[in-house]
Amino acid sequence: MPQIWMTYDELATLSGCTAAEARVLALHLSLDRRKSRDGNTRVKLDFGLMTRFFETIREGEFGLDDAVTALRETHRQMSGGFDSDQDSFRRGVA
Repeated sequence: MPQIWMTYDELATLSGCTAAEARVLALHLSLDRRKSRDGNTRVKLDFGLMTRFFETIREGEFGLDDAVTALRETHRQMSGGFDSDQDSFRRGVA
């Protein structure tokens, strides 16, 4: 089972409420909480909230298939190598 951790602001966006209300929600649902290295507290989503999160991804304007296609195209472009007149951009060539 994947773990999804969100800040109170992110949980608020997911839940359609304020960050303060999201904090109360997290306490009410007894969600696990941790202070991250960046100083933000994050809560681990339970099954119901993960389901809602995945639904919002599926409903997004930019489809997952389109994202995968864009990543593959970017990878193809980046791994295509250099033209012979661009040899100076290669590592170690002055």
